[in-house]
Amino acid sequence: MAETRDLRVTRSVVLPESDLEEQFIRASGPGGQNVNKVATAVQLRFLAGACEAISDDAKRRLYRLAGQRATKDGDVLIEASR
Repeated sequence: MAETRDLRVTRSVVLPESDLEEQFIRASGPGGQNVNKVATAVQLRFLAGACEAISDDAKRRLYRLAGQRATKDGDVLIEASR
C-alpha cells in the first residue's frame, strides 16, 4: 500500500501531496565556506490556485495573508533556512 503524504491542516482540510512541492536551495547571507556549495534551505511551494481542497474564499484570505509570498500564478512560496 502506498504511503500518502497529504498534509492535514484541520479536521476538515487536507491538502493533497500533489499541491505541495519542496525544493532544497542555497540559503542567502553569511554561512561560511559551504554557503555556495550546499543546499542549506528549503522552499515550500503550495499550488493554491489549483488546489480543490480549500474554498475560493479561503484562497482569497490566504493570498491576502501571504502578501509578496504569493505569485501571479496563484502559488504561495515559503522559504526556511534554520
